[in-house]
Amino acid sequence: MVTTPATSLTFEEYLTYDDGTGFHYELVDGRLELMNPPTIQHFLIAKFLEQLLDTEMKRLGLLWLCLRETGVRTGRNKSRLTDLCVVTQEQARELMNSSAVFQSPPLLIIEVVSPESIKRDYRYKRSEYAALEVPEYWIVDPLEGKISVLFLEEGLYEETVFTDSQEIRSRTFPELAIIAEQVFNAGNLER
Repeated sequence: MVTTPATSLTFEEYLTYDDGTGFHYELVDGRLELMNPPTIQHFLIAKFLEQLLDTEMKRLGLLWLCLRETGVRTGRNKSRLTDLCVVTQEQARELMNSSAVFQSPPLLIIEVVSPESIKRDYRYKRSEYAALEVPEYWIVDPLEGKISVLFLEEGLYEETVFTDSQEIRSRTFPELAIIAEQVFNAGNLER
């Protein structure tokens, strides 16, 4: 993760920032932090989960959206990029013609861990998403072969870890039937 030499930005300046490179940045205490491009494994896992959640929302007739790589404002001059987030159509409608950075908590956020994002996903985003009151946060870790599902309880996350053939439990999607192995197998090209 590289911090760019840009001067301190406000959240409002971040929403319109474009250095012409096409790179993605998070805003951390007014500083831009460059996000490395994800691995193919990362993309495949995120795509699998997005398709799974889209199918479940359609089956249940929910007016929700599962979006990839949107922003979430987590502080005064702080915004994080999510791998996946589930929001209501009303939340999306509010941002229809502006930068896709949500200022209200998504229903669910999923991060897929990469070697350079371990501390960010497990520590920083965990505390920032809890402070924002995101009710459910998944940390999908193909490096360790585990999926941590965190539910917000009295301002802090309670964590349950799923591995191998354990069925993932979600409050946002209580009827979802998926095991951890299926998620990690989606990250392989040899299926």
